[in-house]
Amino acid sequence: MNSGDDRFMVTTGIARLCAVPGLAGPGRLGLVTNHSCVLPDLSPTAPALMEAGVNLAALFGPEHGLYGTAQAGGGEPDEADPATGLPIYDTYRREGDRLDKVLINSGVDALVYDLQDVGARFYTYVWTMFDLMASAARTGVRFVVADRPNPLGGLVSEGPVLDPAFASFVGRAPVPIRHGLTCGELAWCLNRSAVAEVAGRQADLTVIKAAGWQRKMDAEATGLPWIAPSPNMPTYATAVVYPGTCLFEGTNVSEGRGTTQPFETVGAPYIDARFAPALAELGLPGVHFREVRYVPTFDKHAGRPVRGVHLHVTDREAFAPVRTAVAMLGTLRRLYPDDFAWSGDFIDRLWGSDELRRTVDAGEDPLRLCEPPAPPGRWAGEDVLLYP
Repeated sequence: MNSGDDRFMVTTGIARLCAVPGLAGPGRLGLVTNHSCVLPDLSPTAPALMEAGVNLAALFGPEHGLYGTAQAGGGEPDEADPATGLPIYDTYRREGDRLDKVLINSGVDALVYDLQDVGARFYTYVWTMFDLMASAARTGVRFVVADRPNPLGGLVSEGPVLDPAFASFVGRAPVPIRHGLTCGELAWCLNRSAVAEVAGRQADLTVIKAAGWQRKMDAEATGLPWIAPSPNMPTYATAVVYPGTCLFEGTNVSEGRGTTQPFETVGAPYIDARFAPALAELGLPGVHFREVRYVPTFDKHAGRPVRGVHLHVTDREAFAPVRTAVAMLGTLRRLYPDDFAWSGDFIDRLWGSDELRRTVDAGEDPLRLCEPPAPPGRWAGEDVLLYP
């Protein structure tokens, strides 16, 4: 097993921990992870940590489970991991006292968090991190983030900061939709404010930085392997559009679940030949809209023919995913006022307030809600940025 490989420009926090086991501190350690968190040579991290001499005592899985078998909104049962013999604790939909009991029963002295984020507020792994940090603060367990690069890079943030009145598991604290931070940076930011507020104190937090990462580097620039961190995040191209097209989860439009290209493709039975040309007329930078037809195998409109568009990102630096999706939503409401609909108030939780829904429903231009992408330090504070 080779935990660090000279072929790769970046050494992840977990690879550094394998090389220097003392970085996580003493005691019995619990690893918060899933199937996608491997070393650069694709070695599974839990056996590698044990081989390196880390006193690993338990494994903790997020939404979708340790093995990634569950679809959105599901976890996996508590059981023993056949590869290591360690107990697995499912953290999904557990918070507060329930999560505190899980930590206490596990007997760990510290949690090591190693999950691949995709850089968007509504991707739930960062809120698993938040809930576990709060629980660790309440129970006296140390919290260690083995950091990984933000696959979208770290130069910009985009979208509104969440209004706490709309907090949920797709956003527990004031963070913009595209946050521009690594999990380690986000942990520093949340620990000093939201965690302290929820738990009554800050967590005892350590971040093992990813060596060699710079803010200008996206996932492809790191050279690290991409393994789908969840069932509907199959490729890096998915992650690029996700901060915008995830908003379609709050509508009656398919976001491409049940296809091989979720979030890159959106459609509905009522969409017709007008949609793709109308989007092209907007002149949105860095993206081309190709008309498609497909039949989702599950989720919205399963088994029904739908028509829509596939988003082809032609310039990642110019492409603004949140602004693009907002323009698409406004176009849908304008073209199909009797058919387009929201899925309850879920769009408000995704957006972080009810302002997008109210603006679109009023027939106003929703692009007025989209400020230009900005440096992440503008909302998080420059002192939480750990990388140049």
